[in-house]
Amino acid sequence: MSRSTTVASGRLLAQVAGERQTGALVVGGHPGGAVYVLEGRVIYAESLAAPGVGELLTASGRLAGRTWQNALDRGAATARVGRLLVEQGHLTQGELELCVLGATYDAAYFALAQPAAPVEFRNGATHWLGPVVHIDPAAVTQEVHRRAKMLDDIFPDPRVDTAAVTPIGRPPRERITLTAPQWELLVHADGQRTPTDLAFLLGRAGFAILQELRRLAAAGLLDLPEVRGKAPELVRLPHARGTAVDARRAQPRPDDSPTVPVVSGVRPAVPGPPAPPPPAPSSAGAAPAAAPSALTEETGGTGGTGGTGGTGGTGGTGTVYRPSLLARRKPGAKLPKDVVGEPPPPYTGTDEFLLKRIRTALRALR
Repeated sequence: MSRSTTVASGRLLAQVAGERQTGALVVGGHPGGAVYVLEGRVIYAESLAAPGVGELLTASGRLAGRTWQNALDRGAATARVGRLLVEQGHLTQGELELCVLGATYDAAYFALAQPAAPVEFRNGATHWLGPVVHIDPAAVTQEVHRRAKMLDDIFPDPRVDTAAVTPIGRPPRERITLTAPQWELLVHADGQRTPTDLAFLLGRAGFAILQELRRLAAAGLLDLPEVRGKAPELVRLPHARGTAVDARRAQPRPDDSPTVPVVSGVRPAVPGPPAPPPPAPSSAGAAPAAAPSALTEETGGTGGTGGTGGTGGTGGTGTVYRPSLLARRKPGAKLPKDVVGEPPPPYTGTDEFLLKRIRTALRALR
């Protein structure tokens, strides 16, 4: 039978079974595979995504590698590998049948689950393992559909089946329950191994690996670049800006005090003659003039009414701002109420954050 790209692999398998043919149904694509049929009954299946009988037996430790290789060398040419393992006492008939059944259903899922893939039937082809079990092709097709639906019910995203397995750095919850297979997968997942690599490494069925990985993905324990969305763009904070006034520092003079005032950006006036002394009080009952204070505004223009306490005169002024100073207090004295302000009301509720920290510390002491 020639290659066909229109007929589904399941329909072609049913046609071959109805005609009771013997051969291999080869499915292309990725991962692809082959289903071996003996007189219309499925005897074995293999795929690049599923470990075969040899990988399952040796990786799990059931058989030594040299024992399996010896059986292949002696029985592959005559398709008697399975029979030799039973005759030499390495496996019982029941153990071999269970292993072949699991490997056949596992590989058939990867080979027949592709909806559109090139299919070819090679008439007369046999497998080197030999006939160990005989399975109805309809049961194989039904099991393929059941497994596909099972995976979609767990986590409906097939990209998990082929992406490299990468555990997340921080669990999404405080307590997480893992099964033994899930723990084994997370231990061996290094961000580079695919589900197929893990199946061959651990000697487990490929479909069983997919089940556990989809459960882990549904629980949010896997970091998959193909599934994860785009990272949010970084927000650039505005740069700190100064005040609207272009303030510059005044040049210090030898007769100035150590404190350098901040002078506004007005051109200083040309110095004129010294200011006249303040006038005397007009009456005896009037209060004397206030003494000049360094805490008030100063004007450096000519014709001012005071040396340090008056307002500026003609010719432009340069205003000097000095910070207000508090009165000298005794050591340990409290600040005035107008400076301190009203104290915040006491919080009478329960500090949940503190309780959580105490609980975490107590658990760490166990």
